Amino acid sequence: MDPSIDVDLDVLEQIQQRILWLATRMVHEANYERPATDGSKVGGHQASSASVVSILTAMYFGGWLRAGDRVSIKPHASPVFHAVQYLLGNLEPEYLKGLRAFGGLQAYPSRTKDPDPVDFSTGSVGLGATAPIFAALTERYASTHFGNSERRRYVAVVGDAELDEGNVWEAIGDETIRGTRLGNVLCIVDLNRQSLDRVIPGIKVQEMEALFHGIGWHVIEAKYGRCLQAAFARPGGEALRQRIDDMPNEEYQEVVRLSGTEARERMIECAAAVARDQLRTCLDQFSDAELPALLGDLGGHDLHELLVSFSAADREPGRPTVLFAYTMKGWRLPFMGDPLNHAALLNAEQIAVLREQLGVCADEEWARFPADSPAGRLCGEATARLYPCGPRPPARATPIQPADVPDTLDSRVPRVTSSQEVFGNALVELARMGGKVAERIVTASPDVTISTSLGGWVNRTGVWAENPAEAPATAVPRLLRWEPGPGGQHIELGISEMNLFMLLGQLGLSHEMNGELLLPVGTVYDPFVCRGLDALIYGTYSGSKFVFAGTPAGVSLSPEGGAHQSAITASIGLELAGTRAYEPCFARETEWCLLEGLRQCLDRENGLSTYLRLSTKPVEQAAFDAVLERIEEAELRRDVLRGGYRLFESAVSNGPRVMMAACGAIVPEALEAAHELCDEGVGVTVLNITSADALYAGWQASNLAGVRSSRVPSSSGHVEDLIRPDERRLPLVTVLDGASHMLAFLGSIFGQPTVSLGVDRFGQSGARADLYAYTGIDSAHIFNAALAALARGERA
Repeated sequence: MDPSIDVDLDVLEQIQQRILWLATRMVHEANYERPATDGSKVGGHQASSASVVSILTAMYFGGWLRAGDRVSIKPHASPVFHAVQYLLGNLEPEYLKGLRAFGGLQAYPSRTKDPDPVDFSTGSVGLGATAPIFAALTERYASTHFGNSERRRYVAVVGDAELDEGNVWEAIGDETIRGTRLGNVLCIVDLNRQSLDRVIPGIKVQEMEALFHGIGWHVIEAKYGRCLQAAFARPGGEALRQRIDDMPNEEYQEVVRLSGTEARERMIECAAAVARDQLRTCLDQFSDAELPALLGDLGGHDLHELLVSFSAADREPGRPTVLFAYTMKGWRLPFMGDPLNHAALLNAEQIAVLREQLGVCADEEWARFPADSPAGRLCGEATARLYPCGPRPPARATPIQPADVPDTLDSRVPRVTSSQEVFGNALVELARMGGKVAERIVTASPDVTISTSLGGWVNRTGVWAENPAEAPATAVPRLLRWEPGPGGQHIELGISEMNLFMLLGQLGLSHEMNGELLLPVGTVYDPFVCRGLDALIYGTYSGSKFVFAGTPAGVSLSPEGGAHQSAITASIGLELAGTRAYEPCFARETEWCLLEGLRQCLDRENGLSTYLRLSTKPVEQAAFDAVLERIEEAELRRDVLRGGYRLFESAVSNGPRVMMAACGAIVPEALEAAHELCDEGVGVTVLNITSADALYAGWQASNLAGVRSSRVPSSSGHVEDLIRPDERRLPLVTVLDGASHMLAFLGSIFGQPTVSLGVDRFGQSGARADLYAYTGIDSAHIFNAALAALARGERA
């Protein structure tokens, strides 16, 4: 036994057996004993849970994990994690019977919905595998800026099938990740060699290890347990090792499920002829009863080997470590190694047999260990070590308050400018002002810093790198000072939108994860919001708070062609929970929305992330200035943040009247059409919709309040201020540089005859006017849509 392992392995084995039992029993309870409500299978992944029982036992109870370390648990191991937390005293007993029940334990670990201390939400598509990497990068950034020297470990326990996800390799291959010495990151691969449908063919692990090694990771294995290692040291043992090493996954999974007699015969007969005698010599030293357990003795189920491997990771402080822990899916369960065991469930008889095998009394199925027993004392010691301030210690006070964020910026606004340009200038102004807010802002982009107008910010604040790097000498002066160093406030990533949103998500949880509040602001080409959507949803689902600008948006980016022209992203902003989307047209609107986004980041309980859908289209600011002449700035700012305001109203006439609701870059076209309609004797009101998301949320909240109280809603939210009582049957035209349905809901609020315009076909390269006409959002189409809406209103 390694002298560095300071834990009683026999006691640790008792805890391991209890964790296996509780995890398996929880799933059985959910599927067979809890009253069914709709007849659907509940599920719960007993086989996938069993394969990581040893890993989590060694990690939490073996003395290696420390207070403050952050752990991401593979999604299908949720029952094991909850069993661990129950034995640590962080989960009340009644929750064990509530796996996958409403208000109970979540199917997959959730940091916002589970009652026990989950560090990282996990689920499908491998995002939990990379979140600890970006969390470690976040902590490193915070420590270089604010002096927090605590160095937590960041651990990802992942299934081997998760390594098929492309985002894993995008993350570990990023130059910023590779250039930061994240020696406190450990990725533990649960190498059970099975996916949902099959045993993974071949011997794939060598390829994965080579990939990690090539990227600069420290690669270690927990391949064989001590019993097999001892067998390898016996006469003929090298032949046994070679036989197992060369064995395809499919054959190994089959062999370990055979009886001792069958396994012996299979091992020898299918071996290379020159090795059979040596192999027989080795296997003859073990009885048929001993042989199945020996052949299945893998390092990922050997508590001692796992603890030795954890310590080996700590001895590499200069680079991250990946540990390939060889395991069996369904370990110690009747369907261990079965290719179809992913969704398999033990029946009642099998549960009874397992209970007896694991030494659990029938009337104490849900019991913890007695506090004065050796296992109970070890659990108590682990709790005291890992959670000295309780499972959810109170959060540190934020160093800045919402009131510290200015309501507006006193920067000069050009007569003609774009929302993207204003966004970049606003960040420069915040940097110029300095102070508590500016020092907490950190920007990030996936190699689009200059083209999304972050150049001025970078010149003011610098690019972040853990260690200073000198820019190469050049005879030509540079417009952009790209000099990475630990004081920089911009993190540059490679071209990966997934990495951007994963980073923003962890930067936006910095306060909760390491005690340092950050105000993350990211930029991305708007069409590629879809490319990073999984990671964006992951961040908001996890409760992160950040700001990102999708820019340039829509077909307004006309020369770039259809592949770079976004249409559905406006709808994503409206529909994504935990996010407030804005699409400003004018300069002051853009500033106000950015500042509100920073304010939202300071509300750690109820704040939202913020999506700014921006454009490079130059817009004349005179129309906005005219509104400021008739409305107080504070009132207008409030209306902008609530979703919109009345931008233009023609003189009331006795002729026909129509309303227009326009959004973002298309507002000037709506105004042009409105003036043409006025020339034809039509009265027009133009609404500038700065946030369809906010308007819809206000309306829907009122609807739901009425539904829940069985009463007519008393209000429709801010839209009542936009559409006055005498206008609520007027024809309405909605238009934006995005999918037409995004604003169509406005017509249904009061039952107005509505024609909705938008981008409902793929664009192409061309001049902006050509693309507007092609997609039907130019002033001519808006004019005709108003006439059509008037005609529809007359027929109604």
